[in-house]
Amino acid sequence: MIGPVGIAALVALFSWWFFTGAILLIVRRADQRGPNAHGIATLLALPILPLGALGFWTTLEGSSPAQIYLGFLSALAVWGWIELAFLTGVIAGPNRNDAPKDIPEWERFIRAWGTIAYHEMLLLAALLAVLYFGWGAENTTGLWTFVILYFARISAKLNLFFGVPRINIEFLPKPLGHLPSHFKIAQLNWVFPISITALSFATACWLERLYATGDLTAQIGFSLLASLSALALLEHWLMVLPLPDAKLWRWMLPAPNNKTPDLRPEDAHGL
Repeated sequence: MIGPVGIAALVALFSWWFFTGAILLIVRRADQRGPNAHGIATLLALPILPLGALGFWTTLEGSSPAQIYLGFLSALAVWGWIELAFLTGVIAGPNRNDAPKDIPEWERFIRAWGTIAYHEMLLLAALLAVLYFGWGAENTTGLWTFVILYFARISAKLNLFFGVPRINIEFLPKPLGHLPSHFKIAQLNWVFPISITALSFATACWLERLYATGDLTAQIGFSLLASLSALALLEHWLMVLPLPDAKLWRWMLPAPNNKTPDLRPEDAHGL
């Protein structure tokens, strides 16, 4: 039988798959319902943000397995709404234009930053709030969940900018149709080995904590964090390895109105 630690790993895996699929489903349906649908979808989902923040706050001093899970899911809720606001184009960046060809690298970076600036500032503000309220609390599962998601996403975006072999924009929504022009296809880059090493080290650290502690509640928390770090590591490898990860969600989404070229941005993967 699967014990509590294994169940926690499965919860992390299912949450990664389900929340990603739910966000993609909302965005895909908004794509098919007109230009105002993206803003309406983001607004209707807005209660998720304060509910996630409230769940995070109320579990900071918790010490039960239920509070560990709630802290984890609350951090995912906060993160998920911010990602939804980005994918719908509501909170993205001031630059909505394609990148010109043959521009200097520094100009390409500035233009790329302009496509995601507001989103990045909101994520940073959320991270600082999580650190301010959660640092030193008894239950830091929600805090570390958000930290893992934040730095894994920053790493993914840097790799997309400097270049990776495989990019897929199958799930890229209409409001972000300009993003692929800012990506770069290349045979790896200097950031990728750093990213892989850091995520592997983080996963190993959580696993070490998992097996070093004898407290069951702590083991559940470390299992959630180790699984999330491992999934972030997998997402990075999917920028390189020719694996059909899009099939995990394609079957549950309505057919797109238009076909998209075979690229692979970070938002084609999980949370």
